[in-house]
Amino acid sequence: MRLIAIGRMKAGPERDLLDRYAARLRPRLDVTEIAETRGSALEIRRRDAASLLGACPDNALVVALDEGGATPDSLEFAGMMVRWRETGRPLCFLIGGAEGLESSVIDRADATLSFGRMTWPHMLVRGLLAEQLYRAQAINTGHPYHRAARPRD
Repeated sequence: MRLIAIGRMKAGPERDLLDRYAARLRPRLDVTEIAETRGSALEIRRRDAASLLGACPDNALVVALDEGGATPDSLEFAGMMVRWRETGRPLCFLIGGAEGLESSVIDRADATLSFGRMTWPHMLVRGLLAEQLYRAQAINTGHPYHRAARPRD
């Protein structure tokens, strides 16, 4: 599995969160960071798209994180992970920069995911994704990390 993202993380809580969950994943999560570029919003999105897609193997199953994507719950996401892995294709999660993703990335993506309608800092999304990948792994292996029961009033 590969996470390909625009921007380089610095030391701090976001990096710690990503590292904590990425270290628990099997197979491991390889992180590829792509340097941010300058220019107009349109030019930045175009360059970012070329870099993100260029970092994916040709046969990759691409999942783009985008505000317009699907919003599965954790159990649904765990099921998606099973189906994606069964394809045998390399799995690449793409996170754009502050300007968002160009339509070419969305068009190429096999799936799009959203962490809801709120806007999240791009560096924080990396940790959120790593945690959800770990949670999906726990669900799919029967590990008690995920507690599905919710308290009722």
